Amino acid sequence: MADEIKKGSAEQPKSSKEKPAKAEKSSKAKKESKSGKDPAKQKKANIFVRMGKAIAKFFKDERSECKKIVWPDAKTVLKSTAVVIVVVAVLAVVLWIIDTGLSEGIQALVNLAGRVGSDAAAEGETTTAAAGAMLSGLLRF
Repeated sequence: MADEIKKGSAEQPKSSKEKPAKAEKSSKAKKESKSGKDPAKQKKANIFVRMGKAIAKFFKDERSECKKIVWPDAKTVLKSTAVVIVVVAVLAVVLWIIDTGLSEGIQALVNLAGRVGSDAAAEGETTTAAAGAMLSGLLRF
C-alpha cells in the first residue's frame, strides 16, 4: 500500500518545460551519432597520457594519506619498546630451556646406546639382540 502511494506521487503531470529539454537531448544524441562522435565508440586517450594521469593521481592520493598519519608521542614509543624487549627476553629464555632439555635428552640417549652397544659387543650378541638390550635399557632408564 505504501508502494502505491509512492508511485502515485511520482506520477505527477510533467510541466511543459521538461518536454523540450528531453527533445533537445535526443536531437543532440542523434547529431553526435551522425557525426561519428558516439561516446561509446570514441578512442581512448593515448596510453602515455593515461599513464601520466594515473601516476599523478597515485602521488596525490599518497600525499593525502600521509597527512592522515598520527605519530605516537615519546612516552608511548618507550612503553611499546619496553613491552617488546620483555616479550623477546621471556621467549628467549623459554626457547633456551627447551633447547637445553632436548640436547640433554639426546645426549642421554646416545650415552645409553653406547653403553648398551658396548656391553652387547663384549658379550658377542647379534644386532637384533643388541637392539633388544638397548630397548630394555631405555625402559629401565
